[in-house]
Amino acid sequence: MTKEQIYSTDIEPLLVTPFPSFILLPTGTIAKGNLDHFDYSTLDMERLNTQPIAHTLFSEIGNDTIESILSSTVPQYLQDVAITTKQQTTTLVTLYTKPTTFEGKEAIYVLCIPNDDIRSLNAEQQQLTDLKNGIHQSFMTVTLDSDGFIIQTNQQFLRTSHWTPKRVIGKTFWQLFPISSDSEKVTQTIWKTLQNGHIWQGDVQKITKDEQLYWVHLTAIPLFGTTPERNQYVLIERDITKDKTVQFQLEKIAYIDPETGMINVHRLAQVITSMIEEQRHFSFVYLSIDKFYTIKDLHDDLAGTSLVMEFTKRMKMYFQDSTMARINENEFVVITPLPEWFTQGFLTYLQQNPIYNGNVAVPLSLSGGITRFPEDQTTFSQLMKASLATITSVREAGGDSILSLSKSSHAALNRKSVVEKRLLLALDQKNLHVLYQPQLDIKTGKITAVEALVRWDDEEIGTVSPDELIPIAEETGLINNIGSFMLERACEQAVVWKNAGHQIKVSINSSVREFRDKNMAKSILETLDRTGCPADLLQIEITEKFALEAEAETGIIKQMRILENEGILFSLDDFGTGYGSFRYMQLLPISTVKIDQTFIRALKSEKTQQLVNGMVQLGKSMNLTVVAEGVETKDQQELLTKFGCDMVQGYFISKPVTNDEITSLI
Repeated sequence: MTKEQIYSTDIEPLLVTPFPSFILLPTGTIAKGNLDHFDYSTLDMERLNTQPIAHTLFSEIGNDTIESILSSTVPQYLQDVAITTKQQTTTLVTLYTKPTTFEGKEAIYVLCIPNDDIRSLNAEQQQLTDLKNGIHQSFMTVTLDSDGFIIQTNQQFLRTSHWTPKRVIGKTFWQLFPISSDSEKVTQTIWKTLQNGHIWQGDVQKITKDEQLYWVHLTAIPLFGTTPERNQYVLIERDITKDKTVQFQLEKIAYIDPETGMINVHRLAQVITSMIEEQRHFSFVYLSIDKFYTIKDLHDDLAGTSLVMEFTKRMKMYFQDSTMARINENEFVVITPLPEWFTQGFLTYLQQNPIYNGNVAVPLSLSGGITRFPEDQTTFSQLMKASLATITSVREAGGDSILSLSKSSHAALNRKSVVEKRLLLALDQKNLHVLYQPQLDIKTGKITAVEALVRWDDEEIGTVSPDELIPIAEETGLINNIGSFMLERACEQAVVWKNAGHQIKVSINSSVREFRDKNMAKSILETLDRTGCPADLLQIEITEKFALEAEAETGIIKQMRILENEGILFSLDDFGTGYGSFRYMQLLPISTVKIDQTFIRALKSEKTQQLVNGMVQLGKSMNLTVVAEGVETKDQQELLTKFGCDMVQGYFISKPVTNDEITSLI
């Protein structure tokens, strides 16, 4: 291949340069050029056209180097070359040579850049240059103009995307991504972020020239020009296709039910959360197979398949294009925009397309609940709770039905949800307060103890009764927070009364959930120490349900014994309403029993009087202090005094009041 085929013969633009440049023929003569910098005038140049000058200009370098320049067939780069001027002085230059042709003859184009005219990079600029080179060598890079057109790429990008420079230059940023709604949202976000002058970073899916999908971790950086039109954007990408493939495989294992191919409850939560964020309307259909384990035992020998597989085949056929999830072995969820009447038609479809065991149709019955977003509930947790509440109602009515939850039930669930949210705020802002209901010692006629009761008056939802508050607190786990709050306040108040000369015991209610915390006893003792409260002024009230569960959990009994040894008393609340077992009264460190108010209210009945008298005598026989709750009349108190009851508590003595009011009653 000749030089004419390799190099352009158009040397005019190359000669238009502020630096000395010329066309050098193999004979050593100059055909054309500009040597003003070396003191050669135009007239001198005309004479030099016929005189060899190479050896004069390059007199300071060896003949071998000169011959190499004259005979070279490839471009060359030489640093610190000494050039001899017309005045016989020397100047150092950086020399660039390139084979070319001139008027049909072989020639060498020579460019001389004087070292004095080269400004060296400072350390910071050199670091930036090295960083830029490192990025281009390590990552795929694409440069866009202000309108999003591709103006430059590197070889790594070309290899991965299968594009060629000729084909990709001039394409738009958006043409690098697959055509889909998800891709469109991502690219819009990236472009908008860049337009606002910010960096965007994240994982995105792209498409090659031959429409193969691949994944990259993309960092998109805006580069600001002197005007908005001169702005550019650089895309720095790392191929993560292999990592994504492994991730998808792991997610499939984590989020897909292996038997049915449906998503599981963990993936369902993500899907629902995403749909809620996008404000997409849908129905949350929860389906549960009634008496599943009985049916399975009788009919799970279906030839070549299982009962669940046959059921889910019918689900997928009926609810086509809907999202379906398997919650557990016999419960499923369908997310669908279809109307309620269509969902309810699934029962008819199952009757028309029964599952057979041999020649016998398997009698399937379903209980289902339909909850709509956003009309009924607004979070995944609420949708699940509402659906389960609906299924409970359906089963109580006989099952085999798919219904929506009633308006009143939805209202109750909504109220519960609001209470949960407001309770978190109340605990954070310490909006709960404490009232105290006195207990009267019948023998002395003095108030010797009080029961601390939590109260909550919320500015948005009004007064929340203990009967509503405590179950919600136990369900959400916030009962521990309330318990800690009540313990702190009770101990502080007992110390205030003690310092005023009143030995008033303060009772607080505790749940078995709190005592399942192995550090509960330690926490209580630390609170006593911190507040300076004597242990014998604190009494912990437990229910019969607590006592029954504590009997089976040695860890709870151990903690109770630790507290008893420190002087803390335990009282059994709601005595008589529980499980009819008195064994735990021997096992647990109980010093007081409180007869439930339901018995006290019915004291007019002779049988109830006999029952209450028996309770009092049982307590006395076990050396327990007996307290009667719910005393509202003088007759009730007199009767209880006759039975030998030790203390009474109720509205006849006082309703729950503030600590200041208790002080006035003492």
